[in-house]
Amino acid sequence: MQTEVFSELFPLMSTANPQTIEWLLSVAIDHEYPAGRAVLMEDAWGNALYFLVSGWVKVRRTVGEDSVAIAILGRGDFFGEMAILDESPRSTDVIALSPVKLLSISRERFIQILFKDPQLHHRMLQLMVRRLRQINVRLQMRSSPPAVKLAHTLVTLGESYGQSLENGKEIYNIPFKDLADVTEISVEETTKIMEKLHEKGWIKIDKIEQSIYLANFKQLVNLAGKV
Repeated sequence: MQTEVFSELFPLMSTANPQTIEWLLSVAIDHEYPAGRAVLMEDAWGNALYFLVSGWVKVRRTVGEDSVAIAILGRGDFFGEMAILDESPRSTDVIALSPVKLLSISRERFIQILFKDPQLHHRMLQLMVRRLRQINVRLQMRSSPPAVKLAHTLVTLGESYGQSLENGKEIYNIPFKDLADVTEISVEETTKIMEKLHEKGWIKIDKIEQSIYLANFKQLVNLAGKV
């Protein structure tokens, strides 16, 4: 992958100098996983940072005998940073929702380059703060109606990872159970709301292409804003 492509694909690398990116790419390891495969397992020690080149994954936490999705990540994002920074076992699993391609950078090499490139260091801090703010927003929305919360989830996924199409955005056809977990509503509520949004023409689900087209993105944004 060329340095310019890598910089454009990953916001984390947008301010890194070209030498940093060139060096990271020279030591990165390629990975490919089919849908359903565990990419990272809970309690594994954090020894690498992962860049999501293509595909979709879910971050999940085991609660008793159940597994709960706590985040959905798509192309251009990264994961594994918490474990490599605090040198502790991972507290979550990462599971491929679709076929995925990843690049991994070992913990030692990534920490080394963080100290050498202050722009990359600062950018990583910015993105971690952004994630904390997103968590705060979700906490503030816990008392909102289920439809508002689900619209917020769809809008966030569309803005972060969606492919822009005419009047809307296209995202992966995420299983309703995972959408429900991330939104913190029931699967039954998720199913009813998604059916209603489909009837309104605001979304279109293509099971063959495994995609959800957020056809009326503006209306979804308006609904998500009714907190």
